[in-house]
Amino acid sequence: MKGKPIEVLKERLREISYLASASAVLGWDQEVHMPAKGADARARASAQLSNVVHDKLVAIDDDKALTRLKKDVEAKKLRGKDAVIVEETWRSFEREKKLPADFVRELSELTAKAQHVWAEARKKDDFGMFLPYLRRIVEMKRKEAKYVGYKDSPYDALLDSYEPGLSAKDASAMLEDLKSFLVPFLKEIRSAKVKVDPKKTKARIPLSEQIAFNKEISAAMGFDFEAGRMDQSTHPFTTTFHPQDVRITTRFREDDLLYSLGSTIHETGHALYEQGLPSEHFGTPLGEAVSLGVHESQSRLWENNIGKSEAFWRHFYPKLQKRFPKPFKALPFEEFMLILNEVKPSLIRTEADEVTYNLHIIVRFEIEKGMIEGKIDPEDAPAVWREKMKEYLGIEVPSNTLGVLQDVHWSAGYLGYFPTYALGNLYAAQWYAAMEAEIPDLNKKIAKGELSVPREWLRKNVHLHGKTYKAADLLKKVTGEKPISRYFTEYLKKKYGKLYSLGSKK
Repeated sequence: MKGKPIEVLKERLREISYLASASAVLGWDQEVHMPAKGADARARASAQLSNVVHDKLVAIDDDKALTRLKKDVEAKKLRGKDAVIVEETWRSFEREKKLPADFVRELSELTAKAQHVWAEARKKDDFGMFLPYLRRIVEMKRKEAKYVGYKDSPYDALLDSYEPGLSAKDASAMLEDLKSFLVPFLKEIRSAKVKVDPKKTKARIPLSEQIAFNKEISAAMGFDFEAGRMDQSTHPFTTTFHPQDVRITTRFREDDLLYSLGSTIHETGHALYEQGLPSEHFGTPLGEAVSLGVHESQSRLWENNIGKSEAFWRHFYPKLQKRFPKPFKALPFEEFMLILNEVKPSLIRTEADEVTYNLHIIVRFEIEKGMIEGKIDPEDAPAVWREKMKEYLGIEVPSNTLGVLQDVHWSAGYLGYFPTYALGNLYAAQWYAAMEAEIPDLNKKIAKGELSVPREWLRKNVHLHGKTYKAADLLKKVTGEKPISRYFTEYLKKKYGKLYSLGSKK
């Protein structure tokens, strides 16, 4: 290639990103449309394409162009956005070149097969069916940690790929701190005299009507359906091939409209981030999300801080009542809000309320960290899961389908991912507090249905920066403080203190 070295690098990055997008299409199709018998062939195809992407990234510095650009950055000859591109590309390159091509291909094929087996094991409540794959995945991820290198825990190497700079030690301290607040706060709420009857929002509603309403909510939030689509899958997710092609999936239950709404709003939050990234920087770090913690903060902010707020439903509840008179027309707004925000320990993470959600994350984090560090045998994961769910949330786990088999993450090889969900909650509360401080009438605007106000604030302050800043630095730039848990705990105390009449005790 000819041209300025930085332009050559950008073109190489775009080429890699287009190949990665093609690989992502295969993954999306596997979860949404692929017939069951296509699993093995798809696994091989995905593995081959992943290997091509890996080889392209590893070869990006064959002519030492990236090395020379890195030296230019260090010498301050290259600054600003171009320097960010070089530094972030070097970070990815350094990690990827440590992983042998055979290892990458083997892991990709293994996880593609494992996801299919996991889906079947989940249906059949058969952990033994999935165990050999989980054991191999843990072994492979431990091997990955050795290839990449780490200082204290092999889990550090895995965590760093999702939330750069966060160590297992820091994650453990953060989650222990959250746990020390959440467990007693949950007990206080459960001892409150306020009663909730969620059956009042249950009624059989045709899926076609539910899908239409979910799409209306997503569109009102700002999701561009000409640059994306919504489908169904076993586990809701969002994937992106380009800011102009972002895919949402959600799931529905015919007798419970609220079952899908939370997931749809959550995934739309992710999708708005992807659609808000600058298309002109596609393929480069300037067109990528900061971290998974920041990504999760976008979905959790929309799902909870906005989507479960009184202001949001002041606008949408009358529409809900008109659209679905049974069961909502006779249900008072205040009771609807209490049902929507009910705090009740549950078995399923994706259906958990704001108070208990992080406890679900802590269970998963402690188990996967234990498996990677060799302190928990994968065979014991179901038993440890049951013990921790009982200790932290006070509930019994009746089956592995409702327990250790419920999440796709381990079958996909995403060990190290779960802590970013907790970070997302903390970041979301901090973003929202800054948003309220900057826009004093924010809740009034949301109550009028002006969802473009929070969306554009997030776009300006978070989305458009790409990876210009590290997560902690971006929080500092926008909110004036490094990431802290105080905004999240204060948010919970204020909101649930009011809903459950805890004010006099706080």
